[in-house]
Amino acid sequence: MVRTEADRCPGVLAVHEAADGGLARVRVPGGVLSVEQLDVLRRAASELGDGQLELTSRGNVQVRALTADGPRELSERLYDAGLLPSITHERVRNILASPLSGLDGQSRYDVLPLVSAVDAGLCARPRLAELPGRFLFALDDGRGDLSGVQADVLVRAIDECEAFLSLGGGLGARVSWADVADVMVATAAAFLDERQGQEWRVAELEDGENRILDRIGLRATEDLPAATMTIEAGWHGESALVVTVPLGSLGQEQAAAIADVADEIRITPWRSLVLRVETDPSERLERVGLVTKPDSPWNGVTACAGQPGCAKALADVRADARRVTPRLPQHGRPMHWSGCERRCGKPSGEFVDVLALGNGYSIDGERTGLR
Repeated sequence: MVRTEADRCPGVLAVHEAADGGLARVRVPGGVLSVEQLDVLRRAASELGDGQLELTSRGNVQVRALTADGPRELSERLYDAGLLPSITHERVRNILASPLSGLDGQSRYDVLPLVSAVDAGLCARPRLAELPGRFLFALDDGRGDLSGVQADVLVRAIDECEAFLSLGGGLGARVSWADVADVMVATAAAFLDERQGQEWRVAELEDGENRILDRIGLRATEDLPAATMTIEAGWHGESALVVTVPLGSLGQEQAAAIADVADEIRITPWRSLVLRVETDPSERLERVGLVTKPDSPWNGVTACAGQPGCAKALADVRADARRVTPRLPQHGRPMHWSGCERRCGKPSGEFVDVLALGNGYSIDGERTGLR
């Protein structure tokens, strides 16, 4: 599919004007934040926006309701904190990595160190600034947790020597770990070479996988192995605590508590956080409304911005979700609340579809009495 509209994917410098003010999306390659960087983001949200930090399905952070002077001040703060290393490439630094990689003993290969190499490779090539803001890289440590994120360039660990490179989630080839970072960057350049118009994703190119692999000197040999895995709230290994952030909206008190207890923070694609900690902070985090247990009704529940932040939304879906979610039956699937048919921020794969109709909601297409 060839698109004619401009790429409107927001960034820090290309701020989206929403109904509640400017919306800036801060790319966080690999989802990794230092405690100091989280505090910079927290203070920026408080002083320049609405006070909330929104976690996205690509492990990034959004700041909403920026004032007219907010974007400039935000960019300066992020630059000083090391969160804006490239002005030209800031919207293309979309790199996911298995959030528990190297922490819980389940990694076939620790992919976190490769994030920096891929990021540096992207930023070092001027032409790659032309990549669409939706183009996505993913590094899976072999457990299969990123198999459903629909990455354009996915690498999954096979063992300590080799990885599987898949384009658009389809056919792919084996590569050595020594070559992975260079191959991922070369693949992005090949996508631009093969792009006919304004295709945003590899999947939109006809026979894109084979054409791109051929251009970088590889041949598709096998399909991406099937894998299904979810990362639940709770302890993973001895020092990694997964914390669900209800509706992906991290408040000031919550962010401050996390900064106090964690040695390192990793944002997941599921609106949760992996905290590397030395002692158990569960009780303190639960007191400020965060979830540290796998049986909470908030696990897997997400929502778009809704009213008043989005002019297209038909309801304040976040307020309704907070009111209703604790008493809804568990469906065994993620649940997403949408303010309109666009379903912004919906999870990949199957999910419970809660859609605002203007005078109520439907669930999986069936009108309900939910209001």
